[in-house]
Formats: sequence, C-alpha cells, structure tokens
Amino acid sequence: MTFFTSSPEETILLGEKIGSKLKCGDVIALQGTLAAGKTTITKGIARSLGVDDTITSPTFCIISEYEGKIPLYHLDVYRLEGADDFINLGADDLIYGNGVCLIEWSEKIMNELPSSTIILRLETVENEENSNKRKITLENWNYGDL
Repeated sequence: MTFFTSSPEETILLGEKIGSKLKCGDVIALQGTLAAGKTTITKGIARSLGVDDTITSPTFCIISEYEGKIPLYHLDVYRLEGADDFINLGADDLIYGNGVCLIEWSEKIMNELPSSTIILRLETVENEENSNKRKITLENWNYGDL
C-alpha cells in the first residue's frame, strides 16, 4: 500500500490512521533516510494510541517508552553497531511485550525482527514546489485499507 503526503500534518494524520489499526505485539520497522519523516509519522501513531507526551527521536537515548491506551516503545537503532547490540539492549522484552514497538533505522536489525513485522518505508519526493512531499509505503500490512 502506498500513500503520498504533502506536509508534516498530513504525515501525522496518516500515522493516526495506521495507529488506529494496531494492537499489542505489533512491530513496525521504520525505514528511510535522515529527515524522511520517521519521527513525524510516529507522532501520529502515538496520538492514536492515546500517548499525550511529546514524541521526539530517541537517537541518543535509543529507547523511549510512552504510556497510552497501548504502551508505545520507540527505538532508534542508528547508533547501534548491529544485531548483537540490539539483542543486548533487551529488545526482545519490547518486541514481544504488551505494546506497539516502532523501530527507526530498522534496516540494521531486520534479521532479529519477527516475520510479522510491518515495514513502513518513507521517502522524500523530489518536488520543486513542495519539499515536504513524502512517499510512504506499508508492507506486510494485514489490517485492510486505511
């Protein structure tokens, strides 16, 4: 499934639609380059899960946990050396926990994620008129239309 958004607000709204379908135990592998919108779409997913906190990229803390109707675990594995670092974080407790797990820069650890992981790929679209345009692709999505 592919979507296009033209502003951060539209990306957040798409995140809300995605988040409204998620359930405990879901893992989302966020993929895309720097400034592709991974944290922006996470803001919408968090909002739909009832998270009231401000969502920021967990680049330096690696894991941010948020309480809502469903707990949200937001990980950024950019600074990790690889799968061993990911495993040593105790990530299994989050991936197989009682919340939704969103992982930025997941390309580095895909072999450690469950086969049911939803892949959410974000790309900037070169457009002279709108630098905020994004192409957002959902793979392994089993929750119907948005």
